[in-house]
Amino acid sequence: MIGRLRGTLLEKQPPWLVVDVAGVGYELEASMTTLVALPANGEAVSLHTHLIVRDDAHLLYGFSREQERALFRALIKVNGIGPRLALAILSGMDEAAFRRCVLDDDVKALMRLPGVGRKTAERLIIEMRDRFPHWEPGDDALAELASGAQPNVSHHDPLADAEAALVSLGYKPAEAARMLAGLEGEGSTEAMIKAALSRRMAG
Repeated sequence: MIGRLRGTLLEKQPPWLVVDVAGVGYELEASMTTLVALPANGEAVSLHTHLIVRDDAHLLYGFSREQERALFRALIKVNGIGPRLALAILSGMDEAAFRRCVLDDDVKALMRLPGVGRKTAERLIIEMRDRFPHWEPGDDALAELASGAQPNVSHHDPLADAEAALVSLGYKPAEAARMLAGLEGEGSTEAMIKAALSRRMAG
């Protein structure tokens, strides 16, 4: 099991990133919460990881915080929640926000996440509620954006990259386009994605 990687960040193409570790490039998939916390390309990075082995692929997922990985591991144990949906949940809200939704029985907030219908939201609340008394609330992932920290990454078309990333999280193309409408001035791909997700969760 690969539990942690420390190396040089080579590339960010949400929701994917590549980390060079002693000359080996590891491709990982990550939530938008982790992606906005990453340093610029070429800088050192350390990530908690989770490896899923399938018959046709070895899939590696990266997390900036141990608490995020712990929640990811808890989510994929819930019936009907796979890695892709777990990442979509973690992209839409941080650990503290998810914890509040579960403890407050906030089905409607969970239903704003892509791929989460009423039955899935209710299942998440039922199966996750007993886990949270032992958890400490996580940091607010939006604090980094509020403080002015900006991911330093450039793409030829950040808006198109942001739309593609939202589609990969489970949003339909038309919905992703609506979520990003008017956000061209946000700057980086990651900033636009996070703003779009925040707008979506706010209703």
